[in-house]
Amino acid sequence: MSTQAFLLRAVNVGGTAKLPMAELRALATELGATDARTYIASGNLLATPPGPPAAFAATLSSAIEERYGFSREVIARDATALRSALAEHPFEVTDAARSFVAPLTAAPDQAAIAAAAAVPTGDDAWAVIGDDLHVRYENGAGRAQLDLARLLRALGVAGTARNLRTIETLIGMLEPSEG
Repeated sequence: MSTQAFLLRAVNVGGTAKLPMAELRALATELGATDARTYIASGNLLATPPGPPAAFAATLSSAIEERYGFSREVIARDATALRSALAEHPFEVTDAARSFVAPLTAAPDQAAIAAAAAVPTGDDAWAVIGDDLHVRYENGAGRAQLDLARLLRALGVAGTARNLRTIETLIGMLEPSEG
């Protein structure tokens, strides 16, 4: 089994869903994962799961709810999927901190994508490619005109956004170093 990125939605953001990364690594290890490590405090776990990545993501999500009392989706991606998402980003990248990929729990259907087009975006832009949502915030995520939570509700799926710098870093952490 290869090392995977397990991306947790909305932890350690805005004072809610506190989950220390050392505890996340320990929990993943308790659940049978090996080589558990994290990147920054926003819920990026890298680990080799004891079985299928999607099954481990579901088990981890349940364990977090049981232990910490809040429910959060955990979305698994390998280096290949993250690399593809980065390569398929449909917007001009003038600042990687303003462009995001949000891995989704599933690919939204065409009717949901059409309905989501009614969500106001201002100068921001979004596109769904497979099971990834791509977003470009014209003025940065801190001054977003697009309400990402509203967009995800309209799409009917959960997701968790990471800027392209974070995606690039996760890819680098997942791929064995050459040299």
